[in-house]
Amino acid sequence: MKDMCNAVQGLKPTLLMVVVQISFAGLNVLYKLAVNDGMNLRIVVAYRFIFATAFIAPLALIVERKKRAKMTWTIMFQSFLSGLFGGVLAQNFYLVALALTSATFASAMSNLTPAITFIMAVSFGLERLNLRTRAGKAKILGTLTGIGGAMVLTFVKGVEIKMGSFHVNLLHHQNGAYHHASAGGKTILGALCVLASCISYALWLIIQAKMSKTYPSHYSSTALMSLWGSLLSTVFALCLERDWNQWRLGWNIRLLTVAYSGMVVSGVMVAVISWCILMRGPLFASVFSPLVLVMVALAGSMMLNEQLHLGCIIGAVLIVCGLYVVLWGKSKEMQKKNQLVPSQSPHESNTVEIVVRSSIEDKSNHNNNNTHDNAANVVRDNEDLSADNGHEEHGAHVHN
Repeated sequence: MKDMCNAVQGLKPTLLMVVVQISFAGLNVLYKLAVNDGMNLRIVVAYRFIFATAFIAPLALIVERKKRAKMTWTIMFQSFLSGLFGGVLAQNFYLVALALTSATFASAMSNLTPAITFIMAVSFGLERLNLRTRAGKAKILGTLTGIGGAMVLTFVKGVEIKMGSFHVNLLHHQNGAYHHASAGGKTILGALCVLASCISYALWLIIQAKMSKTYPSHYSSTALMSLWGSLLSTVFALCLERDWNQWRLGWNIRLLTVAYSGMVVSGVMVAVISWCILMRGPLFASVFSPLVLVMVALAGSMMLNEQLHLGCIIGAVLIVCGLYVVLWGKSKEMQKKNQLVPSQSPHESNTVEIVVRSSIEDKSNHNNNNTHDNAANVVRDNEDLSADNGHEEHGAHVHN
């Protein structure tokens, strides 16, 4: 039972990151529906972080009221950068790419995040190449395999794969802001927007890794990031969108999208990602992003009337293989670190302490030892006499 609990505890970061990617896949579908409904992209991002702040801030005040780390100007600046890169820039660039292309394409291109994160993590000293070890080679090979799979999925189509569907097409009409652009121009512009989103998200992971060490209050850090994100994204949206009708939310797909993206994704899931980054590092969190691609490709084919080609299947397989190779490399590194910690104790126990004392101290210690021995003998004799008397009294009571 204890071994099972330890196994579940070790798999907790992996299982939580899978749940995170499932929630992200659902968000991609909702984003596409909101964009198709004509909702302004910048307003979607603003409402997302407003809902996230309203949800996570009270939770942080209640849960971490007694164990919250001390706030400093450095942490405040890091939270501002988190809101800027992980909030405003990453989300706005990604939503523009989602409107220009498809949910599957945007998810496929977002798989550049592990490679960009790995390069940045090595540059900032958070990851090591370790080309001489199998774990280091596995991380590099897995990252390159994931990038190759994303490229195959993006640029190779092949024959169309007919899959079963729910016979439900949620995209009934097209009234997005980017509908009139040409197909080639949309693809190139969408790819550039996703690339900018990946760079911003990778920078956010690096900042979170730094911030988690000095401020390990995950709910509070998420609330700070959401607060900065809501302020920055609202100002950005108000500067570019003056139509107040766009800000109205009814009981429709728009309210569902911003509420789900704010409370579930930006609220709960960002706190989960911060905890996983603290436990395993930024690269571990980023390599799970290819799972979104597989889920979105299936959902897009079944519910959004998106075509699924052979290149998509091959690319998805390569991406998942690269994911597992990187995870294997990370697990080997974690095992090696865990083995190095207890191995230091035997070497410490073999150390010999040499004490140099003068002959006068030795004689005084010898006399003191003789005195202590004599006193101990007297006490021991008294204890023996009292013990004999006790036995005699006990025998008398038993006999009576």
